[in-house]
Amino acid sequence: MDTYLYVVQIFVSVVLIAVLLLQARGSGFSATFNSDSSIYRTRRGVERTLFNVTIILAVVFVVVSILSVAFSSI
Repeated sequence: MDTYLYVVQIFVSVVLIAVLLLQARGSGFSATFNSDSSIYRTRRGVERTLFNVTIILAVVFVVVSILSVAFSSI
């Protein structure tokens, strides 16, 4: 059971990294001092989908991590 959880955790982490890199367009360190960053804008289309997928993958990663710790101590 531990091996399956480790494989799932590695897979989820690689996909999470890929999704984070896809949505990191323009939100880097240089955007911190840009005057356009103070304007509120909504996410639409692909940007919103990537944002929601990132949240879901992060929750799945945390749950799998907790399960792998719980099952490894048994």
